[in-house]
Amino acid sequence: MDDLLERLRAGLPAEALITDPDVTSSYANDMASFCAAGTPSVVVLPRTVEQVQHVMRTATALRVPVVPQGARTGLSGAANASDGCIVLSLTKMDRILEISPVDRIAVVEPGVINAVLSRAVNEHGLYYPPDPSSWEMCTIGGNIGTASGGLCCVKYGVTAEYVLGLDVVLADGRLMTTGRRTAKGVAGYDLTRLFVGSEGSLGIVVKAVLALRPQPPAQLVLAAEFDSAAAACEAVCAIMERGHTPSLLELMDRTTVHAVNAMANMGLPDSTEALLLAAFDTPDPAADLAAVGALCGAAGATQVVPADTVAESELLLQARRLSLTALETVKSATMIDDVCVPRSKLGAMIEGTAVIAEKYDLTIGICAHAGDGNTHPVVCFDHTDADESRRARESFDEIMALGLELGGTITGEHGVGVLKKEWLARELGPVGVEMQRGIKQTFDPLGLLNPGKLF
Repeated sequence: MDDLLERLRAGLPAEALITDPDVTSSYANDMASFCAAGTPSVVVLPRTVEQVQHVMRTATALRVPVVPQGARTGLSGAANASDGCIVLSLTKMDRILEISPVDRIAVVEPGVINAVLSRAVNEHGLYYPPDPSSWEMCTIGGNIGTASGGLCCVKYGVTAEYVLGLDVVLADGRLMTTGRRTAKGVAGYDLTRLFVGSEGSLGIVVKAVLALRPQPPAQLVLAAEFDSAAAACEAVCAIMERGHTPSLLELMDRTTVHAVNAMANMGLPDSTEALLLAAFDTPDPAADLAAVGALCGAAGATQVVPADTVAESELLLQARRLSLTALETVKSATMIDDVCVPRSKLGAMIEGTAVIAEKYDLTIGICAHAGDGNTHPVVCFDHTDADESRRARESFDEIMALGLELGGTITGEHGVGVLKKEWLARELGPVGVEMQRGIKQTFDPLGLLNPGKLF
């Protein structure tokens, strides 16, 4: 320990090192439940690429594991510390280095907050679409590490589609540049895409070149109430089959609606079994909403309410944004699942989750990015009740098994981390796991980067 601190101090300012155990323990884990976390030896908060390189050279020389972290808003344990590790928190590397309206790119450090970047590019008439629910807190580096999504994915896609190039500090301290800042480029293997979603297990992202889009018109939102989740999912399928491209298509089940009403007095209809929110940011959103409203009616919607103004639209969206927070008030703890299925299987996923909730006598609320089939079943339980905690964990596993049975994936945007390691192996199969471990070995032969995650 003394040797580690001495070597780190040789290349870092004093304020970049945290050794107080009461403080370092606060960096031990992210926001996931049921994920083990160790005790870090030291927390390092670098401000420069050279400082990150120094940390990795020191770690390699002493064979000390390194756990990269952003804002620790993740939900899979991917940022959890391991015993004796260096926690490398990149939150102080928070500069927006460039915004180019001509090239439609932004160049940023990993600690930039998603919402800060979004507002900065808006001032140039540009738009950075990926918008995780934690966008006011989460960092771009963390978004890249877990390949984050958000509410607008149905039209604009996820983080991976906006990362053009990266500067990455490798396990041995070397600096590598991947990708490009041009509109097109296919030179060599796509190493940039490889790092997106790698959860800090292959290298430390210290700079990112991000693609931007022109800022779209303000969106208008429609709310449709259904007396069954199956009818709401039928509407989702009809909307997509008819070729509509909503900027948002979200679903909240009865449990979620009730939780939001109880917490925030939103005035949502308590009688609903499923609430579908659709939005368009097209030149004529009212016409698009009318067409989608008709499809919802044909699918059995009991009420369809299109917003007339942006302010009304924001009020409707606030209910969706409060979903996870509201479900956290139902019981003392939650497990937030992240299972993505084909859109055509969305109804079966929701119905199957309801069966699992009944089987385990648990409250499980669902909010979903319905337009891309990404469901977030939220298991609510009392963490002080050992039996209920056991049932929560078992129900979580059954939900993931259901997703795979329906042709889906165990995670659409939250990552694998610690929480879903065994399920990653089931999804990939033995050959897939072998190939992925081979990639890890190439980039991190000593196994120092974020050990115990993914595999």
